[in-house]
Amino acid sequence: MRRAVTADAGEIARLVSAAYSPWVPLVGYQPKPMRVDYSEAVGHHRFDLLDASGEIIGLVETDIEDDCLVVVNLAIAPQWQHRGLGRALLAHAETIARDSGYDRIRLYTNAVKSSNIALYRAVGYGIDGEQAVNGGTIVHLSKPLPTSASLG
Repeated sequence: MRRAVTADAGEIARLVSAAYSPWVPLVGYQPKPMRVDYSEAVGHHRFDLLDASGEIIGLVETDIEDDCLVVVNLAIAPQWQHRGLGRALLAHAETIARDSGYDRIRLYTNAVKSSNIALYRAVGYGIDGEQAVNGGTIVHLSKPLPTSASLG
């Protein structure tokens, strides 16, 4: 795992496009992560990358809010999916949150991505609510995190 630099922006965009393309027919448009300028985003958010033999195969993009860390984007290259990498990246994001002093992490996803929601629920995220957006529904989820003091 390594932190992204601006030079990674093109490869990040390719990975995100490959990971999100299967959802386009279901949602009827390109999901938000496919429309981001990653050369700009890398300067504003933290990107942690999974690298295999020089190829970026997964990423977690995070941002800070007043009271928590937000997972903005979690993407795994299609040929690397279903191997536990998403869980590993979520666990990494939780470590970032705790190390930053937060006791909660949150994320959001499109309601049609039921397999993603099932993964998030399986690792302890609860649904906080739903929001109508562009004719679809965004599901907001969060997970309380033990503080380092309570970890003992």
